[in-house]
Amino acid sequence: MTNNDTPNTYHDCLIDSDQTVKMGRDIALSVDQATTIFLHGDLGAGKTTLTRGFVQALGHKGNVKSPTYTLVEPYEVTPWNIYHFDLYRLCDPEELEFMGIRDYFTDTSLCLIEWPQRGFGLLPQADIELSLTYIDTHREVSLTSNTPNGQKIINSLIARRA
Repeated sequence: MTNNDTPNTYHDCLIDSDQTVKMGRDIALSVDQATTIFLHGDLGAGKTTLTRGFVQALGHKGNVKSPTYTLVEPYEVTPWNIYHFDLYRLCDPEELEFMGIRDYFTDTSLCLIEWPQRGFGLLPQADIELSLTYIDTHREVSLTSNTPNGQKIINSLIARRA
């Protein structure tokens, strides 16, 4: 069930967590350059589940856990450095300066950021804004591109999921 309202968006229905993992995998396989993805959704909406699919699709063999208490979980998978941020417990965006946030965004970084609004003003523009919402018994996922890189990812994702 795909509904593409405009060229820079992608919408889909995810029936269960396996489909959420697969969506993360398909997004990861559509990435070919440094990328920043903002993950929006309520607690338990599936942001970390989707991230698990993304990270494992690129070769990580271990667990993928929520960085709720550590703020960031790094994963090194050649040629990428993947950083999964969870800013839910962030009290002040300035805390990101103390952790050296700018150092995470490099030419070899893939950054997935949960609760990005809590880092407003200190995060770079997202290539993709991804939202997960529970509707009855399934999840709705929506991706919107903010950059040419984001649009390229959405185009590749549409082709991959066709």
